[in-house]
Amino acid sequence: MPQVLTRQEVLALRAIGDEIDIDEVDDIYLPLSRLLHLRIEAHQALEQATSTFLGTALPHTPFVIGIAGSVAVGKSTTARLLQQLLSRWESHPKVDLITTDGFLYPTAELQARGILQRKGFPESYDRKALLRFLSGVKAGVAPIHAPVYSHLIYDRVPDEFVTVNNPDIVIVEGLNVLQTGSTLMVSDLFDFSIYVDADVADIEGWFLTRMRKLRATAFKNPNSHFAAYADLTDSELEAEGRRIWQEVNLPNLVDNILPTRPRASLILQKGKNHAVSRVLLRKM
Repeated sequence: MPQVLTRQEVLALRAIGDEIDIDEVDDIYLPLSRLLHLRIEAHQALEQATSTFLGTALPHTPFVIGIAGSVAVGKSTTARLLQQLLSRWESHPKVDLITTDGFLYPTAELQARGILQRKGFPESYDRKALLRFLSGVKAGVAPIHAPVYSHLIYDRVPDEFVTVNNPDIVIVEGLNVLQTGSTLMVSDLFDFSIYVDADVADIEGWFLTRMRKLRATAFKNPNSHFAAYADLTDSELEAEGRRIWQEVNLPNLVDNILPTRPRASLILQKGKNHAVSRVLLRKM
């Protein structure tokens, strides 16, 4: 398949700590975009067949892709890459990207509930609002709005929203998007799902590396929620990073995120170098 992204574009799409390059895009993400393109075409054909059977026009239904995985594993880069690749097919589909961070309860609400230290765990999200939003997307409601989260202030941004207006494809990226339950869940509305996977020890190392890079960049912003981290020594930052990993990110991964991996349509397994080493595709 012809490459549609330049090396500079790939670098611009990378998250902090992610080492993806143009060769990996050629080997992994272009073929994946082709697979998704085929699935989307089949989805549209099924919609048309259903419309013909019912003898009535049906509202346009976007193809929804869910992307799950741990903190620091590279979900955001995967989501942005697929958004760019899918939007450049000859049919020029409109592809919107939504992160579930926007549906985290505001910090004041998390404090009131006594769960601020469990931000990122399932109970820290307004799951009803997320389900209402995605149900509206699937029902063809347009325009529809999703709240915005700022990693700089570590909180939802008041009165700021992302507008989704009748897209062909919607990518939903988040830690716990593949969770199931006794009632309708967000994962039930996905047409295809991807789990970005890696060895737990490798993810911890990437998380610590990301913290070191953030100390030299975003944490230096005086408006950053983590501005105090910019003045930590190497050993102090290492200790704080390991504490956050052991007390927050690892328990969330083991208890809530990793158990959803078998539900994914496709698993991207990464090696120590952060590159995808194996791809597992569910055939049934």
